[in-house]
Amino acid sequence: MKKTISTILGLAALSLVTLTTSCSNDDNKNEEPTSDFVVVRENLQGEINSGEVILESGTYKLTGKLIVKNTATLTIKPGVIIEATALGANQFEAVRYIAVAQGGKIDVQGTATTPVIMTAEVKSPAAWGGLVLCGKAPINKGNTATAEVSELAYGGSEANDNSGSIKYLRIEYSGYSYNSDKEFNGLSLFGVGKGTTVDYVQVYEGSDDGFEWFGGTVDAKHLVVSNKDATSVGDDLFDWTEGWNGNGENWYGIRTNAGNRGIEADNNSNNHLASPISFPNIKNLTLIGAGTNDTSSESQAFKLRVGTKGKFDNVVLKGWKTGFDVQHDESVGYAGSDLLATNVKFEEVTTKSKGTNTAGTAVDVANVFTESTTATGAGNGSGVPAWTQGWTKGL
Repeated sequence: MKKTISTILGLAALSLVTLTTSCSNDDNKNEEPTSDFVVVRENLQGEINSGEVILESGTYKLTGKLIVKNTATLTIKPGVIIEATALGANQFEAVRYIAVAQGGKIDVQGTATTPVIMTAEVKSPAAWGGLVLCGKAPINKGNTATAEVSELAYGGSEANDNSGSIKYLRIEYSGYSYNSDKEFNGLSLFGVGKGTTVDYVQVYEGSDDGFEWFGGTVDAKHLVVSNKDATSVGDDLFDWTEGWNGNGENWYGIRTNAGNRGIEADNNSNNHLASPISFPNIKNLTLIGAGTNDTSSESQAFKLRVGTKGKFDNVVLKGWKTGFDVQHDESVGYAGSDLLATNVKFEEVTTKSKGTNTAGTAVDVANVFTESTTATGAGNGSGVPAWTQGWTKGL
C-alpha cells in the first residue's frame, strides 16, 4: 500500500511540474518547477513573480500585459513568436506589452537564422505596446522615477545593473498610444544598466520611437529601425533623454514616410545641466531619411538639444533636410568638443547644420561635425549592411 501511495504521489508531482512550468522538454520532466507562473500558449499574460519561465517554441498569444518581476527571468528560445492579439478602441487596461521590472531579467536567445519575433495580429503600427526594461542605473530625473508606460519604478545607483540579454529580436507594429504624451516605443530602456546585453534588435513599423533610452548606462549594438508605412507616421528612429551614458555601435535607421528625426537627443528638458548629463558614444551609424519626398517639418538626421552631449564617429546621412540641428545654449556650447560627429558623409542633405540658442537666435554650429567622403556608416554606406541579413524584415 505504501508503494502504491508513493507512486500516486509521484505521478501527481510530475503532473504539477507539467502544469506549472513552461519547460516541456522530456529532459526536464523530473525537474522541480522553477516558477509558479502558468504558461498558457493562447493566453499569455500576467506577472512572473519568481523563478524562470521558458518559452520554447512556436507562437504564443499575448492577450494582456506580461510583467517580469524582481528575481524572475523570462527566457525566450530561438524562433519563438509572441503575437499580441487585437485590442478594441480605448481598452487602456488591456494594452498588450511586455515589461521587465527592476531586478527582473529577460533572456532573448534568437539567432541570425531564427530570430525571436514580437509582433501583432493586426499588421499595422501601434497595434500593441512593445518591450519595456526598467533597471537600477543612474538617471537625472531624480534618484528614481516611474516609467511613463508600465508604471514601473526605474533608476538608482547601480551603473552595472543587469536586466538580462537580448539577441536577435525583431519587434513589429509597436507604439500603442494612450494619448499624445504617453506612448510606447519599440524598445524602451528606463535606467537600464551596463550589465545588460542589447545586440541585433530591429524595430519594424512602429508608430513612435524605435529605441528610446531614459537615462541608464546600457550599451547597444547592431540596431535597426525601419519605418516605411505611409499611413501611420512614426516619431524618431532613435531617442534618448534623462542622462543616458552608454555606447552604441552599428546602427542603421531608415524612414521613407513622413515621420520625424533620425535621432532626437535630450539631457533634461527641465534642467539642461541635470547630472548625469546624457553623453553616449556611438560609432558606425547610418541614418536614411525620405529625401525629396519628405513632407515633415522635422526632417533632421540629428536633433541635439536641452544640454545633451555626444560623440559620433563614422556617420552616413542621406535624404534629410537638415543634418545636425543643435538647440539651446548648453548643447550649442558643447559643439566641437563634447558634442561632436567625426567622419561624416552627407548624401542629399540640404542643410548640413544649423544652430539656435535658448533665446531663439540663429548661431553657427558648423564645428559640430567633420566630413569624410569614405565614411561607411553601419557598414555599407547608405546601403543595407550585411549584418542585417537573415533576421531583419522589410529593408
